Amino acid sequence: MKTIIMSLGGSVIVPDKIDVKFLVDFKKIIYRYIKKNFRFVIYCGGGRTARNYQEAASKIVKLNNEDLDWLGIHATRLNAHFIKTLFNSITEDIIVKNPTQKIRFTKRILIAGGWKPGWSTDYDAVLLAKNLNIDTVINMSNINYVYDRDPKKNKNAKKIRNICWKHYRKISGNKWKAGLNKPFDPIAAKEAEKSGLKVIVIGKNLSNFENLLNNRKFEGTVIE
Repeated sequence: MKTIIMSLGGSVIVPDKIDVKFLVDFKKIIYRYIKKNFRFVIYCGGGRTARNYQEAASKIVKLNNEDLDWLGIHATRLNAHFIKTLFNSITEDIIVKNPTQKIRFTKRILIAGGWKPGWSTDYDAVLLAKNLNIDTVINMSNINYVYDRDPKKNKNAKKIRNICWKHYRKISGNKWKAGLNKPFDPIAAKEAEKSGLKVIVIGKNLSNFENLLNNRKFEGTVIE
């Protein structure tokens, strides 16, 4: 049985409002590959739900980074419970919150949400991959590639298809703050490099996701 661990960005679950069409199609693909003897670990991000709370609270009171992180963490847990309900009986009963704990994983899907302040669920996914002895994390979000510069600010930014952790970390920086929007969280990147994990950054195109699952050519960035 092949185990896939994903960091499923909140940006694809709740880009503005819940993306029902995407989730219907995502569910079909997961079921299709479960029939092919795959199983999936899905670590859920916070998305617009997290940012709505963080932005609203910041307009009312001055919050420190830890307070903002906790709002994000609870949003990831809400999204995790939501994703769990989509798969129902084939998921483990628990939603993982501590990725370092001993985990019983006998069903076909394991769902996880945020753990502690100081990083995103990308970092949690790395820790859970280590815990379950999985050497690759798929990072699915609204970002299709790692670029050498921010493509939103620089039209000449170039796609990167393969990059080592040392060079990726020069691009991403080393600091985390709540709501940071990077292809892969800098704290997670540091841990992945230390642990020798591979991360594959892909967008939300589900045909592309299937290409990756089938070991065919796909659009995205491999970091290792």
